[in-house]
Amino acid sequence: MNLISFKENDLPFRELETIGLAAGGQLLLNVNDLKALLSGRRTGLMHLENLEAEGIQIKAIDAKVSLRQNDQGKIDLLIHPIYRKPDTPDFLDDNEAQQLEKGEVENFLKTTTDNKGNKKEILVEYDSETREFIVSDTEKIMAPDMVNNEFLTLAQKEKYRKGKEVELADRSKFNYSGTDLNGIRSNKLALIASIVIDGGLSYMVYKGLNALFGENHDAKEAGSLSPGYYNAVADMEDERPVVTNDHIRFDSKSRVSR
Repeated sequence: MNLISFKENDLPFRELETIGLAAGGQLLLNVNDLKALLSGRRTGLMHLENLEAEGIQIKAIDAKVSLRQNDQGKIDLLIHPIYRKPDTPDFLDDNEAQQLEKGEVENFLKTTTDNKGNKKEILVEYDSETREFIVSDTEKIMAPDMVNNEFLTLAQKEKYRKGKEVELADRSKFNYSGTDLNGIRSNKLALIASIVIDGGLSYMVYKGLNALFGENHDAKEAGSLSPGYYNAVADMEDERPVVTNDHIRFDSKSRVSR
């Protein structure tokens, strides 16, 4: 689950304007890419123009974009281009890397050691669009407290953080995905996740979700949402949250193409 990590006013507008993602102080992004960006995820693949990297001018490139807060507290704009060949991490063997690249498996859970000698658990996925291995620290993956008004057990939260499938009583299934635009995949087209913060509930609405790994959506089943989903909608509307970014306005005319 990804709550809002960045505020629109804190974004590096000059850099965004340089690559055509902003103009005149206004963002030129569609809703899904904007939500992904502000939530700390990568956008979808976009056609960017007029980039400069290490003194080299790049007229145009297809890439994804994300944000990261640096050691000085400032927000850096990261460009994730399409690589000719993936750079395999040391903690993956050749067979594991090939399985991810071929789409035979969704992820691998690995244990590594950081530069201070501490062990940490990571989730490794493969982004076929950019030909890049995506690594997520499982301790930093935020599992929701509720989905569709159903509380998750500790075991379910642990499965979610490890990239495994979680199934609810209403037959909704979902799992975390660091390569997905929404950060989550499901057998349903929509879910409402909730997390307890400072004694209150914060909601995140997911719509137009991609199917679970290796599966296709059954149109009828995927569009059939449970009473728990609609109860969560009612609760959310009563509290009038803003974590979905629906309050943010942006220019519908964009120079960015897919």
